[in-house]
Amino acid sequence: MTKKLIAPSILSADFARLGVEVEQVLASGADIVHFDVMDNHYVPNLSVGPLVCSALRAYGIEAPIDVHLMVKPVDRIIPDFAAAGATYISFHPEASDHVDRTLQLIKDEGCRPGLVFNPATPLDHLHHVMDKVNMILLMSVNPGFSGQQFISGTLDKLTQARQLIDDSGLDIRLEIDGGVNLENIRSIAEAGADTFVAGSAIFSAGDRSDPNRYDSIIRAMRTEIDHAA
Repeated sequence: MTKKLIAPSILSADFARLGVEVEQVLASGADIVHFDVMDNHYVPNLSVGPLVCSALRAYGIEAPIDVHLMVKPVDRIIPDFAAAGATYISFHPEASDHVDRTLQLIKDEGCRPGLVFNPATPLDHLHHVMDKVNMILLMSVNPGFSGQQFISGTLDKLTQARQLIDDSGLDIRLEIDGGVNLENIRSIAEAGADTFVAGSAIFSAGDRSDPNRYDSIIRAMRTEIDHAA
């Protein structure tokens, strides 16, 4: 049975204390560090680059780093994130002229490739590259900003993606990103997700001066996931 993973998005963290915050959230039971990389071109915002990834590795973060590239064009930045210590690198098919080639580039750089699908992007690309992906990420908000409301129609899309993965027999994680919180994470798990990105729902919880402030929210999320039908 695939382990269910919680992936806090550092986009909602306190960047003045980023190393400490990531260390604390992992100590509280999170599994993956999620990077939302925005270029103010493919999406209307600008966020972090490879230097932040390498800084966390230098700080001592050993957990997998899951890099979601919201950039276009995408190929140029992939080697930089691979060298900075990324584990997974996922991109949007709209951001690549040659999806198959970009997936192979990620693999050649020693990382696990993934494809990201916006709320209105069909899953059609998967029919041609399922054997080359280790991660399928479904956006449950439109990319570009944290704190948005979950788009409920993504649940049906999750079910479709889960069926494609199960039918393929391949080892592919199914990730959800956008508006994930304690109230909807169980239904998201029931729809087939096994990797859950949450930003403000985790990093905005509790008192920032409390080193254990993430314990209760991550434990509560884990309980909801475990009780999914």
